[in-house]
Amino acid sequence: MHFEIHPEPNRSLADRLFELGVEFPCGGETACGGCKIRVLSGHIPIAPTMRQALSEAELAQGWRLACCAEARESVVVEVDQWSLPVLTDERTTPLEPRQGFGAAIDLGTTTLVAQIVDLSTGEVLAVETALNPQARHGADVMSRIQYDLRRPGELTAMIRRTLGQMLARLAGGRALEEVLIAGNTAMHHLFCGISVEPLAAVPFLSPELAERRFSALELGWTRAPAAVEVRTAVRFLPCLGGFVGSDLLAGMVATRLGEQSATHALFDIGTNGEIVLGSRHGILCASTAAGPAFEGGRIGAGMTARAGAIDAVRVHDGAYECHVLGGQAARGICGSGLVDAAACALRLGQILPSGRLVGGAKTLRLTESVSLTQGDIRELQLAKGAMAAGLKILHRQSAGAPPRSLWLAGAFGSYIKEAAARAIGLLPQDVAIQPVGNSALRGARMLLLTPTHRDALLARLCALTSHVELAADPAFQDTFAGSMAFAPVSFRRPGASI
Repeated sequence: MHFEIHPEPNRSLADRLFELGVEFPCGGETACGGCKIRVLSGHIPIAPTMRQALSEAELAQGWRLACCAEARESVVVEVDQWSLPVLTDERTTPLEPRQGFGAAIDLGTTTLVAQIVDLSTGEVLAVETALNPQARHGADVMSRIQYDLRRPGELTAMIRRTLGQMLARLAGGRALEEVLIAGNTAMHHLFCGISVEPLAAVPFLSPELAERRFSALELGWTRAPAAVEVRTAVRFLPCLGGFVGSDLLAGMVATRLGEQSATHALFDIGTNGEIVLGSRHGILCASTAAGPAFEGGRIGAGMTARAGAIDAVRVHDGAYECHVLGGQAARGICGSGLVDAAACALRLGQILPSGRLVGGAKTLRLTESVSLTQGDIRELQLAKGAMAAGLKILHRQSAGAPPRSLWLAGAFGSYIKEAAARAIGLLPQDVAIQPVGNSALRGARMLLLTPTHRDALLARLCALTSHVELAADPAFQDTFAGSMAFAPVSFRRPGASI
């Protein structure tokens, strides 16, 4: 897609390009080359950083890095419009009718979802989704934590301003009784203005995990033209520990985990993998550095699930058959496609269970334009190994029965193919798998609509849940190493150590 961009005072070309859908995987920090654009007319100077990531041939063809692009004149550039699938969730939930309107927000690392709800009926009146503007400074939480340490307060102001503007548009002049926000621990700290320094290094434990409440005035939401009235408070729900945030707590509310007699597990698979295992008798939770492979990060041809991304792969007549979002030529591969591709390569005998490409091959060619390297396969192994090892450690520490089912939260969990995930050992063989959609948003809305039970429920879940620091478990490194192989995992297979 082509865009003509005209200079605007106090707004950089890089900021304009980000708004048009160009992703900045490293936030402009390492010249990763993931934000390439092509100049069709006008002039964007070649910065030294660009020469670190682009060849002379690419530069001569007009390719530039959007993260450090500058222009003093109008330019026409070729970019792909951002079209990341965002789960909104509008399922009916329990209701304690009261007058007025409220809002529930899922503040994700990548995407934002806000809903305006009629508190008398529980009806979702309006929904808005957006890209988290903080992604301009890094696709993953660790990049943003490092940015905030260097330039404290910028990301806080950015996300508060964006959410305020979203709510003002959604409310349309209606006053809101209250606003509930769920998000991971890094998003909690960055929104609330809490120091992220404890999250920047081992053991990644912050003393500031409690719920935080703000007035609209404190958040700067009362200024015209994007003003919104909040009569009681804006509440950012509490975190559970480490990088296990209120998004998982809200997911526990949505799935009623604390009411289950049998053990169940909940996965939220992303850059930071979060895992919950338990029942009404006790719950364990943990976070693991799954890395960004499931979102296309650190993969040579990786990208998010937008136009041009391979999102599914199957074997047909002994060859790879790829489905590409948008029906166009493949430009890259997203997380679900990566899992499929690995499972298909195993089936075709082109990847060994160890992850090594067969016959000394350097790449695994999926289409004319998209291939996977040995390094890409290793990134997937690291990501899936971390999630699988985390579940094994929690099960071992719980000393209980295997989970009856495993719930998959979020977009990745909704689009991943169960068979492929089982084949590579990301998901266990003998546990029922159930996608639960945007459980964070649904849980936040459930809490919004049941005000008299809310605080008691949150207190009970927090008291019932224990956070496990995986790195402190003596068996974690061995378990992690043993989980990297592309091999089916079972809870009940004889001799299985899970």
